Amino acid sequence: MINDTPQALTIAGTDSSGGAGVSADLKTFMAQGVYGGNVIVSVTAQNTRGVQEVQMIPPTVITQQIQSIADDLSISAVKTGMLGDAQTVNTVAKALQTYNFGSYILDPVMVAKGGAKLLRDEAILALKTQLLPLATMVTPNIPEAEVLTEMTIQTHEDVKIAAYKLQLLGAKNVLLKGGHGSELAVYDFVLLADGRHFWLKSQRVDTERTHGTGDTLSAAITAQLTLGLDMKTAVIKGKAYVDATIRDGIQVGHGHGPLNHLAVITTENQPEVINDI
Repeated sequence: MINDTPQALTIAGTDSSGGAGVSADLKTFMAQGVYGGNVIVSVTAQNTRGVQEVQMIPPTVITQQIQSIADDLSISAVKTGMLGDAQTVNTVAKALQTYNFGSYILDPVMVAKGGAKLLRDEAILALKTQLLPLATMVTPNIPEAEVLTEMTIQTHEDVKIAAYKLQLLGAKNVLLKGGHGSELAVYDFVLLADGRHFWLKSQRVDTERTHGTGDTLSAAITAQLTLGLDMKTAVIKGKAYVDATIRDGIQVGHGHGPLNHLAVITTENQPEVINDI
């Protein structure tokens, strides 16, 4: 049968070192047993030490890439990563309203691990007004959530408030990642569309080899939704996979090294689900 293989789509930028962006997404899709299509919105000269150059792709080329995918593949879920500028955000938003790609996971990538700014100021408003209302789930880290909600996040209660604010901005489900915290454990907060919420607790790994973590998590959730899982299960399985890629690390590069996308999930990688803390 044609198109009987589960298929997902990533719309994002490249990473010439292979650790983040479309590279991370496609590796993650394959590791989850999902075929991945990709739409390139920018090309970066990048390695584990930082981003050296960025070249945006013209909107007409982005639109044609998306149309080509829609004309041939059977996409069940889509994610967006680094989009760069307002023009690209608007182009992608228009396409997502034109074509039905199923569940949409919005990873609001703003800053690279090395500190380079990946989303221009004028693009933030476009993302909030054009993409958040389309999102099945949004997956910001704490700094990104602070920008989107225009509030300071310091406590667990702040995290919950920010998640509800993001839902009010239009995202149906919210995963607010806690990796930027300072606690020994990492607490990720999940707010579902039906009002249910829970925390995912996992042990922090002392490593700098976390390049592409956000890309990988959002891609893993996208893949699990493509396979037909419900949102709660998809998030838990996605988190378990990312924890495995960090714990079973590889030695690549001299800076913030990439994850091990071939890692196998074990009982040690399963996050603890907590109703409240």
